[in-house]
Formats: sequence, structure tokens, C-alpha cells
Amino acid sequence: MRLAINIDHIATLREARDDIEPDPITAAHICELAGADGIVCHLREDRRHINDRDLRLLRETIKTKLDLEMAATEELLKIASDTLPDLSTLVPEKREELTTEGGLDVKSKKHYLSEYVNELHKHEINVSMFIDPIDEQIEASAEVGADFIEIHTGDYANSRTEEEFLENLRKIEHAAKFAKSLGLRVNAGHGINYYNIKPILKIKEIEECSIGFAIIARSVFVGLDRAVRDMIDIIRQSK
Repeated sequence: MRLAINIDHIATLREARDDIEPDPITAAHICELAGADGIVCHLREDRRHINDRDLRLLRETIKTKLDLEMAATEELLKIASDTLPDLSTLVPEKREELTTEGGLDVKSKKHYLSEYVNELHKHEINVSMFIDPIDEQIEASAEVGADFIEIHTGDYANSRTEEEFLENLRKIEHAAKFAKSLGLRVNAGHGINYYNIKPILKIKEIEECSIGFAIIARSVFVGLDRAVRDMIDIIRQSK
């Protein structure tokens, strides 16, 4: 399984002081040197953390894969078309939320998203839908022409009992297998940490995990390079 690092929280820390440090571009380079397979950033409409300058420099400098998380708006479509990320992950977005709270409702927006995906494909940008592990949303993602889904693992990560944990894990495994049967490639992300990633690693249909907060939080104590390498060690040990 590949590991993509979301660097949004580095930018959040920078914006807390309205300063130039810490620089998310430097963080991305450290993650790559430590062995990350890709870099993820979310350019929000309100630019609360990652900004346009960050995205431009990431595209110009990172050597692995750039995954741009974005709302399906006309503004972001133009930015993606100009920037040419390797992957655009379409996510829901509410200005008042602290972090993305659930999956995109692809089913109710199929006509709009079909055209949106088509426009991204014209620029040879792969497209992923960040969705909850629900069959109808997976089917809709295939129908609009997405290349990937990213399974929202938030409910799994927030499980409070073993029964709830196992049920949410079962939903993720089913979603991954079902998506694969429809010709979709599968990523996963949200709330994944150094402990709950281990069962996810056993689901062979999942190609990549996107992890941000857990790694950035650990880096406060051990450094970013070590935090990334620790996660990579866990992934390698599962093989």
C-alpha cells in the first residue's frame, strides 16, 4: 500500500500566526525524502490553510504525486486545469467545518459531476471521489467517470466500541471490493493513525492511504522525518 501525506496542518499552524513559518512546501519535501509516495493538499475556497502560492510551488517542486483535494466549483476547476495535479480528489466543503465531515454526495449531483469529471479528464487529470462506504455512492462514482474513489474512513476511526469498529471495518472492506468490481481504483483516508491503519492494510483492494493529522501530530515529538518513517515501517511490516 502507498502512503500519501496531507500537509494541510502544517499550513494551519503557519496561518495561526499569519506568518511564513512553518512552510508546507518544506514539509512536503521532508515527507518525500522520508519515503512518502505522494503529497496531498486541500485548497479550500476560504484558503484557511493551503493557499494558491503553496499549490503552485508544490506542483513545481515535488517529485512524487500531487493529490489536490478540492470542492467541485468553477474556480477550482480552473485552478486544477492550470496546475495539473496528478489526481484531483473531489470533496464536500462547508466553511464552518473544522475538517471534512463526510463523503461527497455523488448520487444527487451525477449530471453536474459527469461534466466536471469530463473537464478534468480533458487535461489528463485523474479524478477521485471522496465518498462514504455506501454502494449507491460507489455506483454513482463509476457512472460519472471517476478513476478512483477515496473511502471516507472517519466513522471507522471514531468507533467507540469493538462492535462498532468491526462493523465499520466491514463496510470499508465491502466498499473496496465493490468499487474494484466496477473498475474503480480505491484509496482511503480520514482519521487514520498509527494504530487503526493496521486492519486497513489487510484490504488488498485499497491502493493508498492518505494520512495527515496523525503524522503531523506525532512530528511535534519526534520530527516529521521520523513520523513519516514510522508510518512507512508499519505499512512495510504488513506485507
